[in-house]
Amino acid sequence: MKKIVLAAALLISTGITTVFAGVPEITAQVVAAFKNQFPSATETEWSTGSNYYKASFLYNNNYVNAYYSPEGNFLATLRNISSVDLPVLLQANLKKDYSSFWVSDLYEMSKEEGSSYYVTLENADQKIVLKSSNGSVWTQHKKTGKV
Repeated sequence: MKKIVLAAALLISTGITTVFAGVPEITAQVVAAFKNQFPSATETEWSTGSNYYKASFLYNNNYVNAYYSPEGNFLATLRNISSVDLPVLLQANLKKDYSSFWVSDLYEMSKEEGSSYYVTLENADQKIVLKSSNGSVWTQHKKTGKV
C-alpha cells in the first residue's frame, strides 16, 4: 500500500512540474509596470525573448502585445490593425503605389516617442515590408523575392 501511495505521489508531482515548466518566470518589476500601464487588461499570457518580456493580452476588445525590459521599462506595444485604421495619407499611398500587391500583415508599433506602422505586401513574385514613422510616407523596410 505504501508503494502505491508513494508511486501516486511521485506521478502527481511529476505531472505538476511538467505543467508549470513552460510558464516563464516574470520579474515583479515587469508585472508591476504592466499592471500600472494596463490595469483593465484580461487574458494575459507571458513569454520571454533574449532580452525582453512580452505580455499578450486583451485590452479594449483588441489583442495587444506589450514588451518590457527585464528591469520593467516599457519598450513598445504592437497590435494588428486593418488598413482602414491607417492614417488617410498612408492608405492613399498604398492604393496608388502598390495596387498590384495584397496586404498580408499590418500592425501599429507604439513607443513613448510615437507610433510607427508596418505593412507586409505581397504579389506572386515578391514580398515587401514598408514602414512609416511619420504617418504620411512609407519607406521600404525589407524586400525579398519569393521562391
